Amino acid sequence: MIYSLLGAEFFDDWKQMKELKEKCGIFGVWDVPEAAHMTYLGLFALQHRGQEGAGIVSSDHGDFFGHRSSGLVQNIFSKENIAALPGERAIGHVRYSTVGESSAKNLQPIWAESSTGDVAVSHNGTLTNAMGLRRELEDSGSVFHSFLDTEVIVHLMAKAKGTPAERLEAALKKVEGAYSLLVMVRDGEKTRLLVARDPNGFRPLVLGRLGQGWLASSETCAFDLVGAKYEREVEPGEIVEFSAEGVRSWKFLSIPEPTPCIFEWIYFSRPDSVVYGESVYEIRKRMGALLADADKQLGLRPDFVLPVPDSGVAAAIGYSQASGVPFELGLIRNHYIGRSFIEPHQSIRDFKVRVKQNPLPSLLRGKSVAIVDDSIVRGTTSKKIIQLILEAGAKEVHLRIAAPPTISPCYYGIDTPRKEDLIAARMTQPEIIKFLGVSSLRYLTMKEIYEGLGVRKKMCDACFTENYPVFPKDPAPSKSKQLV
Repeated sequence: MIYSLLGAEFFDDWKQMKELKEKCGIFGVWDVPEAAHMTYLGLFALQHRGQEGAGIVSSDHGDFFGHRSSGLVQNIFSKENIAALPGERAIGHVRYSTVGESSAKNLQPIWAESSTGDVAVSHNGTLTNAMGLRRELEDSGSVFHSFLDTEVIVHLMAKAKGTPAERLEAALKKVEGAYSLLVMVRDGEKTRLLVARDPNGFRPLVLGRLGQGWLASSETCAFDLVGAKYEREVEPGEIVEFSAEGVRSWKFLSIPEPTPCIFEWIYFSRPDSVVYGESVYEIRKRMGALLADADKQLGLRPDFVLPVPDSGVAAAIGYSQASGVPFELGLIRNHYIGRSFIEPHQSIRDFKVRVKQNPLPSLLRGKSVAIVDDSIVRGTTSKKIIQLILEAGAKEVHLRIAAPPTISPCYYGIDTPRKEDLIAARMTQPEIIKFLGVSSLRYLTMKEIYEGLGVRKKMCDACFTENYPVFPKDPAPSKSKQLV
């Protein structure tokens, strides 16, 4: 029997301007003084991966201490509640939620008690067979306290036998899908930290060193902030255990060809991170250069190239450097939008776009421009941005997307809309051009992604190809009860 220690407070829903949302980021600390403070800094660096809630659980001499709440990291944690999280071991989490389920009981790290001691879990990813496992566990007497698929792992561990590592391994051999995990367990009077990644390696997870201690993170940019040294990736299908006895690691599951998520390169990871051994910034510049090469072959030379801030900046720089077309900031982004604002009446058209992006008419008037972005999802935000640029006086707008068309939802930890809501799944390219009001539209092809970037390994590209490495066994959950 597991007794949840999560609170039951609710926080207000708020809408993100971006149409794709990463579910979360995770950060863990082992044997580093002021571990909670270090975790706070790590989560701050990972804020782009989740902006609706965050939490930290620390361990001091085997006792667990936790704090979770809605909002941004810097608003959730104060000096006082960081001081209330003692110890040299901690795990943390930043999260996006699905609409209607932004309850505090769905925040992480999950922290629970069982007959074998406390366990806290931070999870990035989505389990594709969680609903079926949940039904089996409920039929056998388990009581769930959230809609998190992560809680399935906690219940499976509670029912397994052996050491904490053996119980985690037994649980992970029953689940499918995407999981990068930090699991902190109380083993008698001691604490162990277990770090695990699914055999496909869908979501990134890396290890770093700080003094004599260790860090685990979704991205390397968090190591830069705290002055840690990047060591290596956690391998797909690997568990790494940190304990008083030292550090050990082993492969618990292995498949011939892991499939890490290609969208981490395209959009989700910060440009200053190293993901799957590659600089994200350099990858995005190369994507922009591929777009420029194709335009050269078409004989297209716009007056300048501009990015959609901030997602298209690196690709637009690559386009400019490869083509010689000047780079300009034709859209100015307001970086000071808070969590909420009072919207005006409908008398101000496209307010939600205008409050975030503002065009420069003096630059755009009478010009032919190439606009570079990372993706088009529903197309509604892209359409409004194009309208702003045309209203500012641009003569021609050529939209360039540094990715193939998004035609399928993701089941591995990205909050993608349903297939019928994806513009590239329901419209032809000429129809999209007409809908957006652009002079031309070009995406990267899958051949360019793999050959042009020199990618030598298979990656998960299901959002572009519908080739799912692990097809979900669960039916699509409802909006009100979506497992995250």
